Amino acid sequence: MLFYRFIPVLMFTMVFWLLANTVHADFQAGQKAYDRGDYATALKEWQTLAEQGDVRAQYRLGAMYHDGQGVSLDYAEAMRWYRLAADKGHPDAQFVLGIMYDIGQGVPRNHVEAVRWYRLAAEQGEAAAQYHLGSKYATGQGMPQDQAEAVRWYQLSAEQGLPQAQFNLGFMYATGRGVPQDGAEAVRWYRLSADQGLPQAQLNLGLMYATGQGVPQDDVEAMRWYRLSGEQGFSWAQSKLGEMYFKGQGVPEDYIQAHMWASLAAAQHRKGAVELGDIVANKMTLEQYVESRRLTREWLAQGHQ
Repeated sequence: MLFYRFIPVLMFTMVFWLLANTVHADFQAGQKAYDRGDYATALKEWQTLAEQGDVRAQYRLGAMYHDGQGVSLDYAEAMRWYRLAADKGHPDAQFVLGIMYDIGQGVPRNHVEAVRWYRLAAEQGEAAAQYHLGSKYATGQGMPQDQAEAVRWYQLSAEQGLPQAQFNLGFMYATGRGVPQDGAEAVRWYRLSADQGLPQAQLNLGLMYATGQGVPQDDVEAMRWYRLSGEQGFSWAQSKLGEMYFKGQGVPEDYIQAHMWASLAAAQHRKGAVELGDIVANKMTLEQYVESRRLTREWLAQGHQ
């Protein structure tokens, strides 16, 4: 008799297992279609699941409307599906909702709502949401300004490897905002970000070497980091490269390179770059000036900034 009491439970378990596997198979069918660029099929598969309440499908459907993949771009519809997923605790959907409120995409701009959704995602460990929440605390948008809280959220994000958070955390240590000023700690976080290729971090790490903050002063290392940043088109780094070549700091003096980098920075309206270029030009021969202009044109023609 005891065995028969378990039959309904076993049947329910089997039905639930079959349904779960069917949903998973349908979602994967949509994912495979999406991966091969068949957005219409992906949309069809996910639409059905989303309407049945599948949180993953709701999020992905929102993303397709957000990006205009397989459908006309529609921020309002994207937000509708994101919200359904976000209300069920989907951290990526919560984060994207925060972004949309933050920039006023599909809804009126609302920093308080942005903070609310960032926080929900951040508390689930979403690194980008933690970074954005930290930025809101740092600037006081949508909440009272609190630099110590900004540091706390930047730290959580930075420890997950987000380069923007690592850079901001480095800046907080460099300037003593929300934490005691600590050059060595600033360098540590700048380096982690710079090693991932963030040009702002590469520039700031170069500045730390140039001034000897948190590291022994080293113009050669400063120049190395300026170059990595400048070659990505970061105008401040390009201007610093021009200065270093002009003064012969960390590299042999080279007016051609100095003028080229100053010209590239000036093309992006970097403050002081035009004046630097003029100072260098007054020291150059005609041949050097012509060569600098040629190198500048060649650099820009390759699609660089």
